[in-house]
Amino acid sequence: MSAELTPLRNKIDEVDKKMLELLAQRLSLVEQVGEVKSQHGLPIYAPDREAAMLASRRAEAEKVGVPPQLIEDILRRTMRESYASEKDSGFKCLNPDLRSVVIVGGNGQLGGLFGKMFALSGYQVKILGSQDWHRADEILDDAGLVVVTVPIHLTEGVIEKLSSLPKDCILCDLTSVKKRPLSTMLRVHQGPVVGLHPMFGPDVPSMAKQVIVYSDGRGEEQYQWLLQQFKIWGASLCQMDADKHDNGMTLIQALRHFTSFAYGLHLSKENPDLDTLVTLSSPIYRLELAMVGRLFAQDPNLYGDIILSSEENIAMIKRFHQQFGEALTLLDNKDKAGFVSQFEQVSAWFGDYSQQFMSESQNLLKQANDAIHRA
Repeated sequence: MSAELTPLRNKIDEVDKKMLELLAQRLSLVEQVGEVKSQHGLPIYAPDREAAMLASRRAEAEKVGVPPQLIEDILRRTMRESYASEKDSGFKCLNPDLRSVVIVGGNGQLGGLFGKMFALSGYQVKILGSQDWHRADEILDDAGLVVVTVPIHLTEGVIEKLSSLPKDCILCDLTSVKKRPLSTMLRVHQGPVVGLHPMFGPDVPSMAKQVIVYSDGRGEEQYQWLLQQFKIWGASLCQMDADKHDNGMTLIQALRHFTSFAYGLHLSKENPDLDTLVTLSSPIYRLELAMVGRLFAQDPNLYGDIILSSEENIAMIKRFHQQFGEALTLLDNKDKAGFVSQFEQVSAWFGDYSQQFMSESQNLLKQANDAIHRA
């Protein structure tokens, strides 16, 4: 058997080496593409181009007997690397006459990411950290854009200190709640104001396909260049009213983070052997376990701030607790028919999204399974 397998494996190794050479060639071409995009101010993420290219490659793969999903998986992973490398070429500066960009809280991770992106776009970036307030007037004197990115519970207090900005200076925040910070900015500053919420963490390799929600405040025409600059970085923009945003985030962030916290807390009290849980977990349960464990690898103050940022969050969590209790009565009564009835009602509420989420999750689970190494 070894005599038969060895030459075949050697041939596979040779093909793999050729694939590496082709990938290196592709990344080199991507670097050149990035330079052209930088010169002409083109976004690094072009959804129409990506969709057309993937459709073409899938059709070509099918013709030669290669599973279409295989080439799409390879190309999507390659494109993710490509988007990350394209930013090394820098970005076109859409507002070269802008005075300095001041990042309040720029020593933090998210502030550092945005500071880097502005610098890559040719803007003069200044940092106003917690130890710099004694010279805040000096730092803010020529500000054309001020970005506030500090912990949620400090945001409004920091904004209150920015009442002496130049009138034409754009003031914005990067907080995960929008109504109260936006209201405070509008009260404190008479110039252009916009609320921003990057829907991603500071560890993203690039902003390609990342969503930035913005809530209009005042002087929309004066910060359109800023929104377009985000698009050049690859971000997708989503305009949303501050109230609607905060209501949605109560469910998307606060409730989900709290349920993950409660599940992790319960696990720790039950004190099972984690190695056993990991061994027994199929990809979907391992992924769920990983998402809970991921929470506890991060800053507890950040998640405490998010969950406790509003009374609405706490009220929502209490309603969830009540609903959880009502669902438990089905178990106490061993009411399978009631369980099925409730299940079907929820399924009807999800509608077509159920099948869409089933398809999306299957792709995620395939990737999760690929990443698992078992002895």
